[in-house]
Amino acid sequence: MKLCARLFVTLVLAGVAGLLFGRIEGSGQSALLALSQYLPFPAYLVPALAAVLVAFIWLGWVWRSLAVLALVASLTLLMGLSWGAPEEGHGRVRFMTYNVKSYLALNRPGGTDELAHEIIEHQPDILVMQDAGQLVDVEGNVKSADLLRVVGGGWQHAHANDEYVLLSRWPIRQCRHGAIPVGDEPHVFAHCDIDVQGTTLQVITVHLITPRKGLVARHRGQSRWLGLDEWQDNMLLRVRQAGLLAEYLRQLPPGPRIVAGDLNATEPSVVEQTLLNTGLRDAFSSASVGYGFTHGHSLLKGLSFLRIDHILVSPEIAVADAFTGGTLASQHRPVIADLYLHRH
Repeated sequence: MKLCARLFVTLVLAGVAGLLFGRIEGSGQSALLALSQYLPFPAYLVPALAAVLVAFIWLGWVWRSLAVLALVASLTLLMGLSWGAPEEGHGRVRFMTYNVKSYLALNRPGGTDELAHEIIEHQPDILVMQDAGQLVDVEGNVKSADLLRVVGGGWQHAHANDEYVLLSRWPIRQCRHGAIPVGDEPHVFAHCDIDVQGTTLQVITVHLITPRKGLVARHRGQSRWLGLDEWQDNMLLRVRQAGLLAEYLRQLPPGPRIVAGDLNATEPSVVEQTLLNTGLRDAFSSASVGYGFTHGHSLLKGLSFLRIDHILVSPEIAVADAFTGGTLASQHRPVIADLYLHRH
C-alpha cells in the first residue's frame, strides 16, 4: 500500500510541477502549455487534496510535506491567487467591464432585467460592455428599454460601436475603433476619450477571439494530435490581436488610460502579458486578495474557474479596490474597480 501511495503522490507532484512550468515558461510558445491555463482548477486541486490525505494516512513526514507543498502550490500559483493592496489617490472613478452576452439575455425571459439589476447594483461611473451588439439598433443607439432606463438613471452619455457599448456619467468624445481582425474576418476594439472633471481619460474596450472553437476541437479530437492544431491556430489569432492592440496603445499620447474587456486569456498568458508590456497593470492583481474568477459558472454548475475578463490601468491610475459581480445575468461575471485617476 505504501508503494502505491508513493506512486500516487509522485504523479500528483509531477502533474503540479508540469502545470507550474506551463505558467512560468512562455505559454505562447506551446499550444499544450497555453491549453493548460484553461484547465478547471478542480482537475488538479482534487488530486492534490487526495495526495495530502494519502500521505498522512500511509506515508512519513517527507512525503506529507511534499503533498502539502503541492496543495499549497495548487491553491496559490496554479489557481492564480492575487495578493494586492489598496492604493491611494484622488479623482475617484468606479469603472465596470461586463461581457453581457446580449443575444442570450434577449432570448431569456427577464434577461435584460437581470443585466440592468447587476449594473444598478454596482453603480459604476463608467461602464463598458462587450457582446452587446443586440442592444444597439442600426443607427448605433442603445435600444433595450431596460438599459435605457439605466442610462436615464445617471449615465447621461453613451456610445455604441460594433459589439461595444460605453456608458458614462461624464462627456464621451472622439470615439474611434481599431482593427484587430480574426484571420480574414474583420473585428475591432473601441476607444473613447472621457472628460472626467478636467482630466482626459482614455478608455479602450476589447473582446478578443473566444477559445471556445479551439477548446471544442481539442475535446473532440477533430484533427491530428487530438485537435491541438486547431487550438494552436486559435491561440495564435488571439496573440496576434493582442499584438495589434499593443501596437496601437504605444502610439497614443501619454495620460491616464484604461483597457478593459474580455481578453479570453488569463493574466500569465502571452496575450495579457503583451498588453501589460505596454506599461499597463492588472487592477485586480494590484489591489485585491483572491482569485477574481469571471467565467466558467455556466459550464461547471455555477463554479467560476477562469479569470479572463480584466481591467488594465496605466501607471498614473491608483487602484483602491477591484472585485467581481454576480453570475445570474451573464456567462461572465462583471469586473468592477474603484480607481483614482491621480496617484498620491
